[in-house]
Amino acid sequence: MLEIAYPLTFLLLPLPLIIWFFKRTKKPELAAIRTPLFDSWQSLQTQTQSSRTDLLNKLFVLLAWCALVTAAARIQWIDDPITLPNSGRDLLLSIDISGSMEEEDLTLNDKPANRLMVVKSIISDFITRREGDRIGLVLFGENAYLQTPLTFDLKTVRYMLDETEIGLAGASRTAIGDGIGLSVKRLRERAEQNRVLILLTDGRSNSGELEPIEAAKLAKHAGIKIYTIGVGADEVIRRSLLFGTTKFNPSAELDEKTLIEVATLTGGKYFRARSTKELAEIYALLDELEPVEDEPEVYRPIQELYYWPALLGLLCFFMPMLINSLHTLFRRMTNSPNAPTTVRIDSQQESKRGSYAD
Repeated sequence: MLEIAYPLTFLLLPLPLIIWFFKRTKKPELAAIRTPLFDSWQSLQTQTQSSRTDLLNKLFVLLAWCALVTAAARIQWIDDPITLPNSGRDLLLSIDISGSMEEEDLTLNDKPANRLMVVKSIISDFITRREGDRIGLVLFGENAYLQTPLTFDLKTVRYMLDETEIGLAGASRTAIGDGIGLSVKRLRERAEQNRVLILLTDGRSNSGELEPIEAAKLAKHAGIKIYTIGVGADEVIRRSLLFGTTKFNPSAELDEKTLIEVATLTGGKYFRARSTKELAEIYALLDELEPVEDEPEVYRPIQELYYWPALLGLLCFFMPMLINSLHTLFRRMTNSPNAPTTVRIDSQQESKRGSYAD
């Protein structure tokens, strides 16, 4: 779509005609404004040329003025609007992938499933709803590592989450403090705004160089809010041939006290997910606590077109000079001494020459 940035500039179009009209009615003693454009026009009037050449030169000068005024008005081509990602939260998901996440105490689609499978399913839906946020993925077991840096590319984050397997970071122990510390390091590199860490685990910290509380203090100093989630059922019934039916608590190792303290210290909250339904409700609640910005930014690419009339104006401005030069060159060639001349001899002179000859 074509738009004009400064449409009032076109009010200058009749200016040369106004100046020409007042110059005809009253000859000024001294020109108040002298510009090459009007000097060129004045020189064209004083030169001895044919009426056709003079009219053509004035036409070029007038076209040059119109083109330059059009360029000053800044004609633009505005493309269709493009929706940009919202400048929302920097949100890191820190997930426990230690060996205890293999425990099948949850269900997925009414079938028994291990904790990691359920977590991946729920978090994948959560990521889909976070359009506009930068999402990153940190995994921790015995060690902690960055699976996906903060990015707007939610499709890639979901893919990398789906590729996550138990044991990638060590299966025997859990380094919750290192998972928080690595997340803090990545989040504090971003601009200071809504920076959030969601940490999910099913155990207690028994590995790593950094204690969870110390890591939480670093997060608080960096302005990072941490939401902690403890996942795992409280009671599971198992049947065996030797002992019959037995009940046990698969989440006995879950350190809720530390997770509550970490969340409270940073201004977040602690959630307990004993089932797939509760875990889904927790992530829905997190959507409400940390909402995505509703109004996306819209960008309309603008292509400037002013240089085309500007080039046309310059071309028209120099055309009278070129025409004058060609006209002068042609006149000199026709008046050159070497040009052939036609000699006319009338009949009387011819008869006189004939009598002298006799």
